Amino acid sequence: MHTAPSDTGPVSRTQPPSGAARAGRALPQAAAALVVVLLLLVIVRLPWAGDLGMHAATVQRLSHDLFHPGNPLVDADTPSPYYSPWMLVLGLVAKLTGLSVFVVLRLAALVGLTLLVTGVRRYVRTLSSHRMAPALALLSLLFLWGPLLFNWSGFLGLNSLALTVSYPSVFSLGLTFHFWAWVTRATREEAAWGRWLWLGVLWALILLCHQFTGVVASLGALAMVIAARPPRAVLLRLSAALALGLLLLWLWPYYDFFSLFSAGADLEAIHKPLYEHLAARFGLVLVGAAALVLRFRRDRWDPLVLFFALGVLVFAAGGLSGHYSWGRALPAALIPAQLAAALETVSAGRRAMGRAGWACLLGAALLVGAWTQVGTLGYVTGRAALPSAVASKYRTPWVGYHWITPWVKYGDVVMARTTPARQIPAYGPYTVAPGYPDVFLPDAARREDAVARYFAAGTSSADRAGILREYGVKWVVGPKSLAGPGLRKVTVGPASQVLYRVVP
Repeated sequence: MHTAPSDTGPVSRTQPPSGAARAGRALPQAAAALVVVLLLLVIVRLPWAGDLGMHAATVQRLSHDLFHPGNPLVDADTPSPYYSPWMLVLGLVAKLTGLSVFVVLRLAALVGLTLLVTGVRRYVRTLSSHRMAPALALLSLLFLWGPLLFNWSGFLGLNSLALTVSYPSVFSLGLTFHFWAWVTRATREEAAWGRWLWLGVLWALILLCHQFTGVVASLGALAMVIAARPPRAVLLRLSAALALGLLLLWLWPYYDFFSLFSAGADLEAIHKPLYEHLAARFGLVLVGAAALVLRFRRDRWDPLVLFFALGVLVFAAGGLSGHYSWGRALPAALIPAQLAAALETVSAGRRAMGRAGWACLLGAALLVGAWTQVGTLGYVTGRAALPSAVASKYRTPWVGYHWITPWVKYGDVVMARTTPARQIPAYGPYTVAPGYPDVFLPDAARREDAVARYFAAGTSSADRAGILREYGVKWVVGPKSLAGPGLRKVTVGPASQVLYRVVP
């Protein structure tokens, strides 16, 4: 069995570290602490972009009905993969406390960020005992990306994390790092049956809370088990843990987990961009790839090397086969490379000059990555407070649709195009068509066609009225040009959007 590695290197008893050396060791820890503080301040602002409206809508439905919430976006009685154990907890918190959905999401962000930071530390400790290793690992996970800004749920770049910190993906990633730490220790120590069964429960929880992160968690755990080469007794306990996890996935009542394997073509089209601009988005990870080569030369069974190989294999298979949703497994290649880059800096197997050179290389790469994502500061300060060079990298978040809430109530149906439809359900109303692909909504295509016809320039007033009646629409959000019979203007919002009341 493998024992916990130590990358601290020999320590001289007669020559304590110089002041410069101590400052160099403290620098990564100080930088990591500042980044965590920045993310805490971002949580206070909770910038809105991407899928935040979907998750807010999910909490809305669960806070109103924990057992039969229905579709989170449209007025239909369908299951949803967003009804996960974590969202169920958040819905219960909202129901019991009366807190607004966005306050609950801030609490979720705090939990997710705490799990992530502590999870990275715990897992890195299974790979290195050097005290700088966790801080360097966190910085590498956040900044070792590329010169082109990339944001996507489940990907740990700083800017991406700032926008998704309240999402279930961050909660699941935090659990995943803890899961890997427990798996590593369980294989090394030949843990008892109870610990392995707990790992089976945790594996199922991660998969239910964020399916794509669950795939990454599974690949990482597989790599760690292979690297440990455990005896038959451990494999038997591992099999029991897998069986328990699969049983829990099958028993989850809010949606059929295994039906997600037959998701439609829409899911593939959405994920095709994951295979574009790879060098610009992820080029700095090549530093980590070089570190993995060095680790492989030292140990052919290195868990990070195996993890990286599995991630590359799945990602490449998705691109070659057209299953672009498999691209969501890319963190299974990025994470081990980023961790390897950090750990190589504190490797005991390198001479002092070599470690210094590697530290300079990693530091330069981290600075490039940090500059790419420096616009994240704007989520705390706002654009006006940023220097012009930094402001150019800032991406303005969405404004939201709180301006319609004095009139539009929970459960009302609103006719709106895709971008508003991604935000309006966060406040309680429904939209005619979902703003996101929904594999469990059988008439999703028909609803999308109805929205397109309603807003088409050549559609008659009679046809528009028929569409509104069919879906029980009470409100319309659209341009001024929609004004006409059957609509009464109520208010005007950002970008000259108009809220209309549907009248007989």
